[in-house]
Amino acid sequence: MSEQPSGPGTVDPPVRRRGLMLVLSSPSGAGKTTISRRLLDRDRAITLSISATTRPPRPGEVDGVDYRFVSEDEFRRMVKGGDFLEHARVFGHRYGTPREAVEAELAAGRDVLFDIDWQGTQQLAEKARADLVSVFILPPSRAELERRLFARAQDPAEVVARRMAKASDEMSHYPEYDYIIVNSDLEESVAQVLAILTAERLRRTRRIGLGEFVAGMRGA
Repeated sequence: MSEQPSGPGTVDPPVRRRGLMLVLSSPSGAGKTTISRRLLDRDRAITLSISATTRPPRPGEVDGVDYRFVSEDEFRRMVKGGDFLEHARVFGHRYGTPREAVEAELAAGRDVLFDIDWQGTQQLAEKARADLVSVFILPPSRAELERRLFARAQDPAEVVARRMAKASDEMSHYPEYDYIIVNSDLEESVAQVLAILTAERLRRTRRIGLGEFVAGMRGA
């Protein structure tokens, strides 16, 4: 059963809060997508950023829900028009985060979850560092990462081999992230992400009208 938002995720006026961008990144197969889904189930105060991509849908994926599936030509038009907060090419396909929807959510005090790689995270940091909270998820071992990739049964062996080769480079970017989680136990990892989210929602710099609220409390 999904939990209802509570505590710092539902700060009441007179102290409002600007939303934040929570980024989860990891090598393919380390668990970020599963953690993202659990997080969305348990915290209704955060919404998923829907990326545009040029890759074809996988079995069960729905356009506009999992991704916005677009052609190469349309993606290029969106880049040229400045429609993306970030975009990158990963395993031969292009991915990007539409700007307008995210900025509207943040301004309304709602949080946005991103399932993107280190390239996209770097671009977000350049454009909106104050709104960004970044988490890198590591597998407990290289052998376990390989086992998880084969267990998904979605990609052929040669694709798994490419993903394993790419993982080493991806993991080298861990120092660029605010938080690191080693995903040995899924439930513990989800709890850790929720704890990070709770703490970041309470940051003084995200609270709008806090100075006026405290001044009123003091009778100033």
